[in-house]
Amino acid sequence: MRFYRTFPLAVLCLLAQGQTPMPAPTPVPFSMPAVPASTPADPGPGMVQGSVSVVNYRLQTSATKIQFQGTAMAADATGWAKIKTKDGISTIKAKFAHLPDASTLGEASLTYVLWAVSPEGQTANLGELQVKKGKSKIQVTEQLPAFGLMVTAEPYFAVNRPSDAVVLNNTIGTKTKGNVEVMEAKLNLLTQKQYSMDLAGAQLTAADPAAPLPMREARQAVRIAQGAGAATYAKDPLDKAQDYLHQSEAGEGGKKGILMTARSATQSAEEARMLTVRGKRAEQEAMEQKLAQARIDQAKEEAARAAAAQEEAQKQAQAAAQESENLRTQLMAQLNGIMETKATARGLIVSMSGVLFKTGQAKLMPTAREKLAKVAGILAVHKGIKIEADGFTDSTGPMEVNEKLSESRAQAARDFLVSQGVPPDAIVSKGFGPENPIADNSTPTGRQVNRRVELVVSGEGITTSPTGTTPVPAEPTSDQP
Repeated sequence: MRFYRTFPLAVLCLLAQGQTPMPAPTPVPFSMPAVPASTPADPGPGMVQGSVSVVNYRLQTSATKIQFQGTAMAADATGWAKIKTKDGISTIKAKFAHLPDASTLGEASLTYVLWAVSPEGQTANLGELQVKKGKSKIQVTEQLPAFGLMVTAEPYFAVNRPSDAVVLNNTIGTKTKGNVEVMEAKLNLLTQKQYSMDLAGAQLTAADPAAPLPMREARQAVRIAQGAGAATYAKDPLDKAQDYLHQSEAGEGGKKGILMTARSATQSAEEARMLTVRGKRAEQEAMEQKLAQARIDQAKEEAARAAAAQEEAQKQAQAAAQESENLRTQLMAQLNGIMETKATARGLIVSMSGVLFKTGQAKLMPTAREKLAKVAGILAVHKGIKIEADGFTDSTGPMEVNEKLSESRAQAARDFLVSQGVPPDAIVSKGFGPENPIADNSTPTGRQVNRRVELVVSGEGITTSPTGTTPVPAEPTSDQP
């Protein structure tokens, strides 16, 4: 049974031995609020990580002693403890010496607390050290089979988690007997700065240094709970703590009553502080969840908008493709009604072959002019169309003559189309001579076919190949009179 939990019962026993009961509400035994332990590897805000040696006392068949060694905060402090384990319960008798005044170890510190630490880093408040002239002794029990012991400076006895003001750690000494199994435990410590921050926000004035320690602890606990925001998150236990403190300061119940109500005030204030910590934590988690959900919702909305935009773009692309396909099909049908036209990756190729020019000349024959006039009438009404007039000859005659003749014939076709309304900047001409024949140049018929002009019609909606087809690029051809 832990010392600080049994104190109100001890006081009631003293009252039963002849003391007059005080006319105050019966203080309830302190019940430490359950707080989920944080992972030692992740201390969290306002926390730091510490460590302590843990001894497995289940292996001991008789009582053994351990020593306490002072830390840098209290280098001269010493102590020892005798631990005896029976039926799974360890009785701890400890003595300490050369303890400095706890108030010198931090703005919030007033007292010392002995802690048990499990191998997993869980901590248990074993009780407050009653210090006189730097000395203290305490007897408590612990049910853990393996634990470490440490002493910290605290603002009051009922704290739920050890602060980082560690003044003593247990060590294995020369008087330790038996088969001792030692391991290292990591634990999270609450920074004293956190208490100082809470004190800075407190509304209650500082406690009277001349007041009894339990009353000063009660005042400190109430101030810290107020500064933490307990009025918002834990009003009922805070009001109860203030009522107990008022009774203690009023001296109700005499010396023992002052002591009992002061400790009850401390316990209620710690409960209020812990409820506040949990309330803020829940509030923060709720806010983080809300923000996370907002980010998820925003991401979903953005994804939905992107999907809708993509769908709309696809619809527009499909509509444009359909429109282009319609234009391509329509234009090809119109041109095919005049001259042979085929679809290629370059665009629509209108082939003009047969008797187009007189032998060795670049002047268009009347039949060619008639056909070109019809082609011009179709092409002139379509905006954005590009036309390339390519001239070709057969292989008869010198190459230089054929190339010049093919250029002249292509130019003649271009000029005629321009005269019929095709924009000049929409059409160019090129000559390729006898290159790329489309028939056999060894026969008169083949040579006649090779003497040709091809109109390559391209532009948006025309160059794109029909869906599901693989266009074959058309090669230029040539001609000679």
